[in-house]
Amino acid sequence: MALLLAFYSVLLLVGPALAQSPDMSYEDYMAQLQACPKECRCPPSFPNAVYCDNKALKRIPTIPPHTWYLYLQNNLIDVLSTDALRNATQLRWINLNRNRITSEGMEEGALAAMLRLVHLYMDDNLLSSVPANLPSSLEQLRLSRNRISKIPAGVFSGLDRMTLLELQGNKLQDDAVTEVSLKGLSNLVQINLAKNQLTTMPLGLPITITQLFLDNNAIEKIPADYFKSLPKVAFLRLNRNKLGNGGLPKNVFNMSSILDLQLSHNQLTQVPMIPSGLEHLHLDHNQIKSVNGSDICPVSADALEGYVTETAPKLRYLRLDGNEVKPPIPRDLMMCFRLLRSIVI
Repeated sequence: MALLLAFYSVLLLVGPALAQSPDMSYEDYMAQLQACPKECRCPPSFPNAVYCDNKALKRIPTIPPHTWYLYLQNNLIDVLSTDALRNATQLRWINLNRNRITSEGMEEGALAAMLRLVHLYMDDNLLSSVPANLPSSLEQLRLSRNRISKIPAGVFSGLDRMTLLELQGNKLQDDAVTEVSLKGLSNLVQINLAKNQLTTMPLGLPITITQLFLDNNAIEKIPADYFKSLPKVAFLRLNRNKLGNGGLPKNVFNMSSILDLQLSHNQLTQVPMIPSGLEHLHLDHNQIKSVNGSDICPVSADALEGYVTETAPKLRYLRLDGNEVKPPIPRDLMMCFRLLRSIVI
């Protein structure tokens, strides 16, 4: 019995340490929990995280030094201050979505010392410009649904680790999205510029882009050689623009990289020419009256005679509802796109 009591006493002493982060000493673990702001929650089982969300906070409390993940969404914060984050230099992830932070409320250098910051979420705030002096470690920047109308030249300088940039739902016009304003994003993979005020395809996008989202703008045409400077685009969304047949040069989508093309809710009356590697095509809610498989087939009739799966057109999903196309599905369409598994009419 005495042996059991001794063993239980040892467990009580070391128990808290068992929950600590493997990257944190027991002393740091205890200091982290003790420094937890009274407005926030710091789970002992996840000591690197500080939860201050949904607290109606008007300012950021002082954040303890061993915080990696900081959740401040759904508050009333209007200033991102240097003081509050002065000691939190180990931050990897900050969520500031749905606050009231303005560009004037972004104190200079507030994030400059965050040399390990990877994710910065600032959706649904009141920013008018992309924040400056962001840490070079940043990989994902989310600034959707603000009031951003400008991207200052050089603001992305040194951010060559960034792979994702979310700017949808802002007030960006054509002259705001340029090669100069995006300079520095040499490894960007995804950019979301949907729901802005663009009337032309943005110029100067990084050559590394594979996902380009431009829905809900006022784009009327795509230059014939536009995608020559974007050879890796695989997912292209242009839903809800003003694209008509005249705005799509014949071979504008002739790219080996593209897999998913979305042109829903435009003003097309014909199905555009598509590359043989395309797998998903969205053309719903246009003004298309008929579909001629022979006209849009990306391979010749002779090639179809010697049908080989490896070289056949890869289209698997086609959406045509909301047009004037009526069943049945044309036979020549099925003869060309023999891998089609779903057609919505």
